[in-house]
Amino acid sequence: MIWTTDGLLFLLGLMLLVGVVGSKMTNKLNVPSLVLFIVLGMALNPLIYYDNASWTQLFGILALIVILFEGGMHTNWSRMRPILSPALSLSTIGVAVTAGLVGVCAKFILQLDWLEGLLIGAIVGSTDAAAVFSVLGGKPIRRSLKATLEAESGTNDPMAVFLTITIITLIEQQEATSWVRMIVLFVWQMGAGLLLGLLFGYLSVQLLNRIRLDNAGLYPVLAIGLGIFSYSGAALMECSGFLTVYVMAIILGNADLTYRFSIIRFNEGFSWMMQIMMFILLGLLVFPQQLLGIAWQGLALSLILMFIARPIGVWLSLLFSKFNYKEKTLIAWAGLKGAVPIILATYPLTAHLENGKLFFNVIFFVVLTSALLQGATISPLAEKLGLARGRQTDHVHTIELLPGADTHMDMICLKVWAGSIVEHSTLAELTLPLNTSVTAVMRDAQVIAPNGATKFHAGDMAYVLIAKHNHEQIKALFQRQMRYDEDEEDK
Repeated sequence: MIWTTDGLLFLLGLMLLVGVVGSKMTNKLNVPSLVLFIVLGMALNPLIYYDNASWTQLFGILALIVILFEGGMHTNWSRMRPILSPALSLSTIGVAVTAGLVGVCAKFILQLDWLEGLLIGAIVGSTDAAAVFSVLGGKPIRRSLKATLEAESGTNDPMAVFLTITIITLIEQQEATSWVRMIVLFVWQMGAGLLLGLLFGYLSVQLLNRIRLDNAGLYPVLAIGLGIFSYSGAALMECSGFLTVYVMAIILGNADLTYRFSIIRFNEGFSWMMQIMMFILLGLLVFPQQLLGIAWQGLALSLILMFIARPIGVWLSLLFSKFNYKEKTLIAWAGLKGAVPIILATYPLTAHLENGKLFFNVIFFVVLTSALLQGATISPLAEKLGLARGRQTDHVHTIELLPGADTHMDMICLKVWAGSIVEHSTLAELTLPLNTSVTAVMRDAQVIAPNGATKFHAGDMAYVLIAKHNHEQIKALFQRQMRYDEDEEDK
């Protein structure tokens, strides 16, 4: 079928509308949204013939940059720091063990040679940031476990990319490669990626806070531009661009930024749009009739991955961690697959490997079954294991100041923690800095216009108009008991 420009734009708009409305339906059904987007792309196959793996790879990498940037901006460093060691162990040892076990099974199930089998294992060995961030975002799972899974998904892409590219190179060259050279290359990718992320993050904070733009809407564009620049700068130096942009975004997310709320809200919407378009595009690259030919092989590998390889990888990598049996079980089951494996599956296609299309179809089948089965059962499993922490209370409500000229005032949102001196105090009893006004209080989804007699309750979100130089003073007043409360919530 030949499409005109207007017809394609109409179809694009329709896909976005269906994706947004459909995401609400998938949330009610407890199914990851990416399943809907992929199925929508596959349904368009009879209307649009599309098989350009190179363009899909390019768009997929761009989408992952945006998704990792958005996920990093929402990562709380104080919660991530205690679980950094087990998360890094999962993203290295866990990925290697999982990839090896799946690779051995793929060699015999698909009747491939050893390198081709290990290539499939390498591609599906990592969890996917897009899937984990979107699926766990609304699940009532303990913060320590959620932070571990999110940190793992944000840092294990370098391992998967390294293994995938290395094995493809070995297949193409058909010659031995020094293990010492491979180890040095991996250390360079991880180490340099981390250092560049720290450097780009610091420089980005300085630029965003010091530059004075005429239009406030340019700040979010500048922020995402810095994220893309960070990735490409690291990639050109042959180190991990995904790790760089994730670390850079964590630094931005934990810093006091000019127009912080505008940047976060823009990235949330942009990330969703990129997810919808990316998964639809990946769905277009698959021909449903080809999936039927590898259905039982794909299902077998998927079950091996979910019930054998991933659990063994998790238990070995967390052997010396403080996680108990139930927590390790949930971490093993929450190893969601998504865009990263599918995008990595385009590498054999663009490298023109003999079995490239077979690899792509098998990996696509594994991702789809993982998203359907694991994504839909994470929350019930957490409740059954006693690892759910009750009602979700992490939603952040924000009120934007009108954009305009340079100002010394900010609107910030602060939470009232149980046990703090703010709890049970009235507004009149609080000693606030000069030029500070509490303009609104959010309580149980209701907005309260406060006065001197308004008493604060634990869980209230207070919106405070304050001079920029008084940020730390007001935060100390509201957040003095923050660490204690978070520890108690995880018990």
